[in-house]
Amino acid sequence: MCGIVGILDLKQTPDRNLIEKMNRIMHHRGPDGEGYHIEGPVALAHRRLSIIDLSGGAQPLCNEDGTVWITFNGEIYNFQQLRDELIEKGHRFKTRCDTETIVHAWEEWGENCPQKFRGMFAFAVWDARRETLFLARDRMGKKPLYYYADGNRFVFASEIKALVQDPGIPRELDPGALVDYLTYNYIPFPQTIFKSIRKLEPGYSLSVKLGKSPGMPLALNLAPYWTLTYAPDHSLSEQDWVEALRAKLEEAVRIRLISDVPLGAFLSGGIDSSAVVALMSRVQSAPVKTFSIGFKEEDFSELKYARRIAELFGTEHHEYVVEPDAMEVLPQLAWEFDEPFADSSAVPTYYVSKLARENVTVILSGDGGDETFAGYRRYRWANDMGKYDWLPSWARRSLFGLPASLMPDGMKGKGTLQHLSRDPFARYAGLNTFGESGYLKGMLNGDVLSGLQGDSARDLPDFRVMRRYYDECRDHDYLTRIQHVDTKTYLAEDILTKVDRASMLCSLETRAPLLDHEVVELAARIPSRFKLKDGETKYILKKTMAGILPDDILYRRKMGFGVPLVHWFKKDLTAYSRDVLLSQQARERGYFNAGAVEKLLDDHQRAGRDLSARIWALLFFEHWARNWL
Repeated sequence: MCGIVGILDLKQTPDRNLIEKMNRIMHHRGPDGEGYHIEGPVALAHRRLSIIDLSGGAQPLCNEDGTVWITFNGEIYNFQQLRDELIEKGHRFKTRCDTETIVHAWEEWGENCPQKFRGMFAFAVWDARRETLFLARDRMGKKPLYYYADGNRFVFASEIKALVQDPGIPRELDPGALVDYLTYNYIPFPQTIFKSIRKLEPGYSLSVKLGKSPGMPLALNLAPYWTLTYAPDHSLSEQDWVEALRAKLEEAVRIRLISDVPLGAFLSGGIDSSAVVALMSRVQSAPVKTFSIGFKEEDFSELKYARRIAELFGTEHHEYVVEPDAMEVLPQLAWEFDEPFADSSAVPTYYVSKLARENVTVILSGDGGDETFAGYRRYRWANDMGKYDWLPSWARRSLFGLPASLMPDGMKGKGTLQHLSRDPFARYAGLNTFGESGYLKGMLNGDVLSGLQGDSARDLPDFRVMRRYYDECRDHDYLTRIQHVDTKTYLAEDILTKVDRASMLCSLETRAPLLDHEVVELAARIPSRFKLKDGETKYILKKTMAGILPDDILYRRKMGFGVPLVHWFKKDLTAYSRDVLLSQQARERGYFNAGAVEKLLDDHQRAGRDLSARIWALLFFEHWARNWL
């Protein structure tokens, strides 16, 4: 796990001082070393967290004749098989690391090489003979990759903070991205909070070629190399799927245990992390090192369930309890995340990563189980609300929407009636987002609203990102469609972003076996009736782990990895929120209406109101702005 940076400049050889500055601000991503290759129009840089081939895997790394260079972040779990295949084809290796496998795979298969890799990755290959810079990001979006292009220069990095060290890259805020942030609690790709900087989408590659003649601009070609295809196979029985899934999960866990440094697992006590720990215990002889986080508020703490699994499998267990004074880490997280990010579970994720890093360098997590196997309660809610979809839209608006419009904000039942009045897509978008039209228009300053373009200027929120993926699966059932939306948006941009930034801030590599692309592809062939069955979420995964995990873990109420913000903001953090959000500094920034902010804080103090998610989003934005604007 590392940090990567690069510059391709048509007009001059990139400045070494600049590339060093960009690279060193990501020291946390790779504290074990740094490396540079600067030649002609290209500069590549790398920060290293040593995991495999500790003595021989330094980067940037090149082929035999020095015409192909790479900077790489991630792990290729099938690199040994690919290495053997490439040696048979005549390629010569000088290291035993997975990085060199990518170099020779590029030489052999060109732009098709990402299709060969099983793992998590973001990399850039410079091929001097082809005058091409080729970048790719893994299928699910585990590893980040950002870039800037203006025709003459192309600059990329693992984190935005590295890019903005370049004084030639503007820091103008994108109003549409700010609306998306308040809507989703993150900023969906390919946008970022800055107009000039973009994210490379998961499962995509990007080739940047020099112009065919002097004076011609760089030619960029963005293309998907992988698409998740849903093809439910109804010919197989439940037991067939259980056996196939168990074998594939065991394999996914086993290949992620390759490491030359200490390794452990996050353990929440939920089914996903417990399944990973159980499977690790079956394939390794030494006790698994496990790490759990909790809160003094019992309704939010899963420590007792984590202890149950730790005792059952004899793990070497470690715990940490997060207190409200964990808010002191908020400015540090706002610095690390580079753009506004309002999932408050970043706080415990950071603390459990910090705890784990004291003992191991690599960690396995249970991320991805909810999206892949239909684990969220909102899937059941969305399906249950669909029983009224046979009614015409005008009837639903009259029966449910009209009464909802007459109810005061915060009144119990108002949200349910609003969801029932909507069409299936709008219902799920409302269940899964935070920014309603009235809230957005009241909170955002007029200058921000006037800076919106296209549909965003007419309709807030427009949900265009979610609609894109919902429509991609128009020929499939409702559950598949909303799972696909979550896989492409919430999973990639919220869950995986959170885990990458929080763990890498602690120089900890995180691996997610439930998001092995072969596991995900297998799950895409399992019919929906085996994922959500008779109201039971994650049905097929629970059946797969039956006999391995106890029923009181498999079938207990899902809690999620949340933070007790509602308690913190009503008690311990009320004054803190007011001091930050109503400060002169925040008012002068001018993105939000101070009156609307004050009303939000007051409304949250009223009985029955929980506006903590919106307050947290504003707090994170303000701390982010103090770092980067």
